[in-house]
Amino acid sequence: MLSEPVLTARPEDGRDVPLLVWRADGPLRAVSSAPLGGGIGVRHWVVNATVPMSYDRDDPADHLAELADRLGLDGPGVGLLTGVDVAEVVARTDTGVRIWATVGLGTPVWAAAPAPAAPVQRVGTVNVVAYVPARLGDAALVNAVATATEAKAQAIAELGVPGTGTPTDAVTVLCPVDGPESAYGGPRSTWGAPLARAVHAAVTAGGAGTVVPWSDRPAG
Repeated sequence: MLSEPVLTARPEDGRDVPLLVWRADGPLRAVSSAPLGGGIGVRHWVVNATVPMSYDRDDPADHLAELADRLGLDGPGVGLLTGVDVAEVVARTDTGVRIWATVGLGTPVWAAAPAPAAPVQRVGTVNVVAYVPARLGDAALVNAVATATEAKAQAIAELGVPGTGTPTDAVTVLCPVDGPESAYGGPRSTWGAPLARAVHAAVTAGGAGTVVPWSDRPAG
C-alpha cells in the first residue's frame, strides 16, 4: 500500500522549498518516466519536489537522490521535479485507484509539433502519481502510463489549453508485487478505466485555476 503524501520542505537559498513524500509499507511494482527511478522495477517511495523556475541542474537524478537521503528514505524510489508548489497537489480516487497530480500548464505543447527554434525557457510540469490496488503485468504497466497520458491530454483539451501536455510531464504508476496479475491497463480495462477517470478528474481540477510557479511568489 502507498501512503498518503506528506508535505515537508527543505532549506535552499534561504527559503523553505516544499516537497511531497509518499512511503510504501512494503515493496511495490512501479513504472515511471521520472528522472530518478524511471523504468519498471520495485520501488519503496516517491518524492515530488518543487524547484524554482530557474532550475538548471544537469543532474536531476543525483539531486533527487540527495533529497531522498536527507529524508532518510531507504531502497529504490521515484523522484519527480516541478516548478509548481506541490502543496497544491490534487487527489482523486475511483474504484480503489488513487491519483495525485501537481498541475502546471505554463508551457503547453503539442506532442507532434515541429521542434522549436530555441529551447523552451519556462517549464510547466504535470506530474501524475497513481496507485492501482492490483498487480499489473509489465505490459499492463506500460499501457497504464499510456492511459493516464491520454486522460491527461483529454483534460487539457477540455480546459481549452492549446496542447497535449508540457515538455517535462511525468507519470508514475505503482501497484502491489503480489496477487493475481492483471494483463491489461487500457482505458476500457478493469483498472485502466478508473485510472483514466481519476487522472482526468485530477488534471481538470488542478488546471482549472491560475497556477503561479512557486518561485514567482513572494517569499514567506
